Amino acid sequence: MKFHLIAPNDMASDVFRISLSPATLSFDAVAGDTLLTAAAQAGIAVPAACRNGVCELCEARLISGKAMNTRNQHTIPIAGRLMMCRTLALSDLELEIDAVMAAGDNQPRKFQAKVVDVRSISHDVYRVELQLPRRRELSFHAGQYLSVDLPDTDPCYFSIASSPSAELIELHIQATPEWVSAQKVIDALTSGEDVTIELPHGRACLASIPEKPLLLVAAGTGFAQVKSLVDYLRETSYDKPVKFYWGVRRHEDMYLRSLAQRWQEEWPPFTFLPVVGDDEDNEWSGHHDQLVRTVLAAGMDWNNVEVHASGSPAMVYTLMDALLEAGLPQTAFFSDVLEYAPRD
Repeated sequence: MKFHLIAPNDMASDVFRISLSPATLSFDAVAGDTLLTAAAQAGIAVPAACRNGVCELCEARLISGKAMNTRNQHTIPIAGRLMMCRTLALSDLELEIDAVMAAGDNQPRKFQAKVVDVRSISHDVYRVELQLPRRRELSFHAGQYLSVDLPDTDPCYFSIASSPSAELIELHIQATPEWVSAQKVIDALTSGEDVTIELPHGRACLASIPEKPLLLVAAGTGFAQVKSLVDYLRETSYDKPVKFYWGVRRHEDMYLRSLAQRWQEEWPPFTFLPVVGDDEDNEWSGHHDQLVRTVLAAGMDWNNVEVHASGSPAMVYTLMDALLEAGLPQTAFFSDVLEYAPRD
């Protein structure tokens, strides 16, 4: 009879599938990695602060499978509670964790936010940083947006420009004295007082890393949503091609071009393709057509790509119509415009 001795490193080659409910998300966990580490690598946002089981933010319940508590080396019983930060998978697992939600299913909540910084980063764009109480207890997905709620005025909506893991919430707000609502927001943010915000909003977001290559298309300050997506993807194990087209009327409107160029230099999957119209026309009439034509010229495999678009309704719908005609499945096109400005 022959015996096979299993070396410790053999176990590290095992990969287990972890399913989460009610979010219906799943990810792979390499033996030896905690569930929290594996989830982060898959881009799944699990609330966590201490990472040693004390805060209990990453608590889940074991529905099926075999798992071990790293603190006491005990096997966790079925229906038993566990902390993902100190749990190893010993087989495929099914977990129940209410703190993890599918894309767009996080319920918006109001917060009093402290304004940490407001600075001009172009002739008409401000970069804003907000700090929230108990930040690690708040969960949102890359690509979602928030509202700034001022007294006696309608909410103003802005894309979140930061990753879900970032400590501060970043916004890019385009404002001039002629744009009354946006200027009111900037005045409120620079007043020194806390502001009321509500988040998260939006379903055109990423709850986990995509299975296909990505095409990102932004016009103007639509770059903010792209920044959130890119920051998030760079923190995960995503290694498929990412192409980013950023369209503006004038060179000076590409307010963080150096950042997009740095992504291209530092992150191999990423390609940045700026599109400048050199057009003073504020109606964007010909400009979004130019952006769409440039995207179509990429000649991508439209059956094997996921598209996220951020910009004006005219640009988004022009792009969507062109890509669907080129063969993109409608289920592979994502934009907040489809939610807040639906066609009749």
